Amino acid sequence: MNKFFALTLAAGLSSTFLAGAAFAQDCTPQHKITTVEAGYLTIAAPTFPPFSIPKGESDLSGVDGEIVKEIAAKECLKIKIAPVEYATAIPFVVSGRADIAIGNYYRTDERQKVVNLSAPLYLDQMGLYSKEGVTTVAQLEGRNVGTVQGYLWVNELKAILGDKLSLYNNYVALYQDLEAGRIEIAIDGVAVGTAAQQGGALKDVQIKVSEKDERVQSSVYPAQAGLPLSKNNPDLLAAADDVVKELHKSGRMVEILKEYGLSESAADVGEARLIK
Repeated sequence: MNKFFALTLAAGLSSTFLAGAAFAQDCTPQHKITTVEAGYLTIAAPTFPPFSIPKGESDLSGVDGEIVKEIAAKECLKIKIAPVEYATAIPFVVSGRADIAIGNYYRTDERQKVVNLSAPLYLDQMGLYSKEGVTTVAQLEGRNVGTVQGYLWVNELKAILGDKLSLYNNYVALYQDLEAGRIEIAIDGVAVGTAAQQGGALKDVQIKVSEKDERVQSSVYPAQAGLPLSKNNPDLLAAADDVVKELHKSGRMVEILKEYGLSESAADVGEARLIK
């Protein structure tokens, strides 16, 4: 090897190393925490846009993805992705294979029994999907409406709409029937439909946040999403809560939501609550 080139290369490597070392020294964690793997925040990340969008082994995007990247940065940790199916993300945390799970997980009383749940991130608002821009529950009455099984609003809507309400196993079938005109209005979370539109679906459909109607409590008190964390790591929960609260206070949470096409009103989470 040419001596001049070797010296230049060595100098370059040395400066890079020193810069990296300086960066590591300059970064002071906000909390004293331990993680599954030292130096990393391991994230159980299903593919579930617009909330969780894994990008290889060390990066991700999506609403939840941006939030956990903020947590990692504040704690001087690198990101490590554990790609999982949606149903296995929380078991990954419970079993100690991941520090945190992402993907619009509701803050529920049952979930709180197996994992710690962070402070509320955002609201999963009830969305009304129609071609004319329906915004109220009253506008659903007497019309053919569809929604996906399992949502909090299903039983209350069934009482209002009766056999005019069709239930679907997944949002794909729901959207297909809406686009084909087999139902007039679909009800789903605002975010899921927004992501579908960004992918080219629901082209002639307007998605509106439902106005409040006391007959449907999900329109009055939408579910709050949180980050599931291990019950064995209260220090990480404290760190996550501090970051989440700062994101709300600084307005960064609104910026993240708007970046992924969601309403800034979803950041108005109110007091923390659990779904019973």
